[in-house]
Amino acid sequence: MTFDKIIDNGKLWAVRYEEETDNELFKLFAQWSDVEYLHQFFKANWNDLIAYFKVTDIRQAITDTIDDNEQLQCLMLELKDDTNLEGIFHPLENYRTSEMLLGKEKAKPKRKERHSSWLRIYAIRLSEGVYVITGGAIKLTFTMEERTHTKLELHKLERVRRFLLEEKIIDNDSFGDYVNTL
Repeated sequence: MTFDKIIDNGKLWAVRYEEETDNELFKLFAQWSDVEYLHQFFKANWNDLIAYFKVTDIRQAITDTIDDNEQLQCLMLELKDDTNLEGIFHPLENYRTSEMLLGKEKAKPKRKERHSSWLRIYAIRLSEGVYVITGGAIKLTFTMEERTHTKLELHKLERVRRFLLEEKIIDNDSFGDYVNTL
């Protein structure tokens, strides 16, 4: 596993897993703009789309996803050095009230029309304002454990967290030391 710097100030990184040719963030952006992939996904998850979001038109779901994806791309790739990522990422567990070592976090775009966004980007928080993206998903259910594709994202979060702990990476400083030795 390697890590790609997403913004120059070193506050946002993305995992590149051994078997992959690109990092998780760029893979998500490509996937979420692929009309064929989205059509197959929403067709396979039709019941969730209707039950949780009351969306009954696959074309509308595809359009909404592409719009939200473009918003996320602008948000993530055009960050200024002084942008506070703490306002973008939030604890994965809605009930978590205190910070934890290498906390699991999520980010999603703000949506003003029809329904909330189902796009999620998942990351590990190294320290205040510094994150490593581990993956993302189209989340159509209340919990991640309900579907295979979101459960996989939980496993990826834990895999990266365990890797960081095994390498004795517990904050931004130790992460910087690790990345500089590669």
